[in-house]
Amino acid sequence: MVGAVPSMRADIRADRASSGRHGRALRVGLISALVPLSLALVQCGKASDPAALAANSQANVQVVAKTNPQQIASADTFEDRFPAPQFRERFPSASESFLQRQMSDFSPKRAVQQQPEQAPYKVASLAPQVPYQRPPREDLTTLVSMKSSAFPYFGNNPASDAPFLNISKGDRRGHRSYSGRVYWQDETYSDSRVLVHVPEHFDLRKPGVIVVFFHGNGATLERDVRNRQLVPQQITDSGANAILLAPQMAVDAADSSAGKFWQPGGFKRFMEESASHLARLTGDPNSARAFANMPIVIVGYSGGFLPTAWSLEVGGISDRVRGVVLLDAVYGEMDKFASWIESHRSGFFVSSYTRYTARRDRELMSMLRQKGISVSEDMDGPLRPGSVVFVETGDGITHRDYVTRAWTRDPLKDVLVKMLATPALALTRVASSR
Repeated sequence: MVGAVPSMRADIRADRASSGRHGRALRVGLISALVPLSLALVQCGKASDPAALAANSQANVQVVAKTNPQQIASADTFEDRFPAPQFRERFPSASESFLQRQMSDFSPKRAVQQQPEQAPYKVASLAPQVPYQRPPREDLTTLVSMKSSAFPYFGNNPASDAPFLNISKGDRRGHRSYSGRVYWQDETYSDSRVLVHVPEHFDLRKPGVIVVFFHGNGATLERDVRNRQLVPQQITDSGANAILLAPQMAVDAADSSAGKFWQPGGFKRFMEESASHLARLTGDPNSARAFANMPIVIVGYSGGFLPTAWSLEVGGISDRVRGVVLLDAVYGEMDKFASWIESHRSGFFVSSYTRYTARRDRELMSMLRQKGISVSEDMDGPLRPGSVVFVETGDGITHRDYVTRAWTRDPLKDVLVKMLATPALALTRVASSR
């Protein structure tokens, strides 16, 4: 037994030596694994090297260029990635949806319980009944094709009682204007679209008015009436409960032809068809009758005098016309304007002019005074039933900019504001919703 003790101690020392070697090996292994990991974690807290990112980005571009060169070529400019919106995208054609898409259309919608338009609801027990308020909407500006619009027109020219399309070349038909220039039907007299503008504040439940705008020569609806002359914006900015209708006349041509508005009842048919379109656009098909009875104000700019005069003379609904505004537009047809003024003393008439039409405007003033109709020569006061106003503008006012700057900036807005100032709204029953 005594001899066994040293042997046991030797075994213990051997085991301890072996355990020590294993422990050191384990510690070395752990340290070897943890050091790279700690270095990686430290790198995670540092910003990436811009030079390295640029190099990587350039390398990726080179790789893509080698594998798919068309992908780089098709998206190398801002314009390619973000093309400018076209007019057709903001103003759909007749076959597309009339409503424009807004940013709010793409935001998440919260579930809201449907309520009827005018259904009353109670607020606790303190108030008896509170009418339901219609949610706000955006301005609606769109183009609508109408059969009763000015063109295409295949009838006669009443000035000569000859066919309007009096020129032909092969299968093409055209019209020789008073200046001798030929305009072809397929290019100049085939656009049946009408610019329709409904302000966001328009309320059919309130008295309102329809403004019909006849543009001048060399114009298009989108480029000139909407963008340059700002007619829809002036209607909205006036705060009047008004809607705009602007038919396309001769497209971008020096021609004042009235087309279907030359025909007896042509203006009436146009307004009847417009009522149906307005009812659908505003979301209530049953409102067509209200639009069909709404008062009308006709605005004629420059060459727009011709469809204005014929609409008053043979349009068939001159009694609905409560106001006529001519913007440097008395180039003729004085007898038609004088006849309407004399027989419609409940309406108003405004003619603002430059030196280009001064002689004819003064001739029209003389004709009216001979009929015993008083004429004012300033726009300082409100427009009242029977108002007849002629305003001469100075040499600094240009004909081209007359729709936005005449006796004042935004003259159409000014006319509507003055209509709102009429006592008891007796003139056109126009009401402001602001």
